Amino acid sequence: MTVFIDTGIFIALRNADDELHQRSKELMKKALKAEFGTIYTSDYIIDEAITTALIRTKRQDLATDIGKYIIESPRITKLWTTKETFELAWQKFQTLKDKPLSFTDCTTLAHIQKNKIKQILSFDSDFDGLAQRIH
Repeated sequence: MTVFIDTGIFIALRNADDELHQRSKELMKKALKAEFGTIYTSDYIIDEAITTALIRTKRQDLATDIGKYIIESPRITKLWTTKETFELAWQKFQTLKDKPLSFTDCTTLAHIQKNKIKQILSFDSDFDGLAQRIH
């Protein structure tokens, strides 16, 4: 079993003021106990989590904390977006016109497809119908 962790989980986890903080703690606890199998995320998610945290909170310390949490975790496998993954994401972005997916979301779908990841931890309902979402 495998799971991909999306941006919102990390942001809510590291920000006690986030309305989804408690739920993200519950999900991450299960993930870190390997209840969902191997944990993955990507370079695009790391970028988006750091940037989003900084923009939302205006707190460099919180953005840095989120970055360190993900980057330094030995239990989270980081996937790096190759040219091939990028091109698959671009194809998805152009063809999934009925879903309001960001390009980062499309890179996530590309990583999920390429690495045969079974599910995604995400608060983003835009993934519904495209990936098995746990929220």
